[in-house]
Amino acid sequence: MAFYGTQNTFTPSADQWENAKTIVATVEKRGMHAYAAVVAVATAIQESRLINLTTATNADSLGLFQQRPSQGWGTTSQLTTPTYAANAFLAALDKDAPDYMSIYLWEAAQDVQRSGYPTAYAQWQSQATTMVYDIMNGKAPA
Repeated sequence: MAFYGTQNTFTPSADQWENAKTIVATVEKRGMHAYAAVVAVATAIQESRLINLTTATNADSLGLFQQRPSQGWGTTSQLTTPTYAANAFLAALDKDAPDYMSIYLWEAAQDVQRSGYPTAYAQWQSQATTMVYDIMNGKAPA
């Protein structure tokens, strides 16, 4: 799938790399395709810059994906646990975007997140792809 729109990058900190590694490990544990990790990492970059938000923002949004307890995503404690948040996102990706392999990344992310800015996820596809590749191939910073 081709990139959609202009791509952006940032330099992840060690903590941001660890959160990306948690997402990739969760994808692998679920037996999902690597592209699910790219969608999830790009979404987490857009939502939180891969920072585990432990204080609610934008109403009651928390964690890597700005998931909301009031929307049924889980408890505050669950949503601020990166493995739980990744599993919740990936379960929703399977349910709400079962065709995620054949649609634009931003469309798959939007099917899960229902953002007011649906194409914003697209700008992180290249960065997420590189990060997932580096993680899966042992090239990510330790």
